[in-house]
Amino acid sequence: MTERLDQPRELTYRLRLYYDPEAFGEFSERFARFLGTARFIVYMTVFVGVWLLWNVFAPYKFDPYPFIFLTLMLSLQASYAAPLILLAQNRQADRDRIQYEQDRVTAERNQAEIEYLTREIAGLRMALGEVATRDYIRSELQRLQDELTADPPRSRGAGSEDAR
Repeated sequence: MTERLDQPRELTYRLRLYYDPEAFGEFSERFARFLGTARFIVYMTVFVGVWLLWNVFAPYKFDPYPFIFLTLMLSLQASYAAPLILLAQNRQADRDRIQYEQDRVTAERNQAEIEYLTREIAGLRMALGEVATRDYIRSELQRLQDELTADPPRSRGAGSEDAR
């Protein structure tokens, strides 16, 4: 029977496992963080050392030389560790990208505020240029005082000639 393109497909239900991607991502970050510690290296060294000592000196050897089962277990551990580490790195890269974007927006906002304040300061400086400063007023008062002491004004009292 041919499939008709003008009608929707019939739903087919499949058995799918559900997992919480966020919880799995957090687990991968904790796991990757643990793999990067000296404690993990010490634990693995002790585990491998005990494994080797047991299979060399113990009467019951469950993994005799060439230690194929140990190799298989270490390969299995590495095959799970690598994708978990990559997942943790991807999540960190996503967080870094979001942080970079927020930093960029903040920097743009700060730049706009700095430009606004620069224009305001320039406006204030121009307005202050039109305002008399203390030094300017002192110099003007000094000039007037010098004029008054150099040429005293004529008095216009009642006994003067102009009053008659």
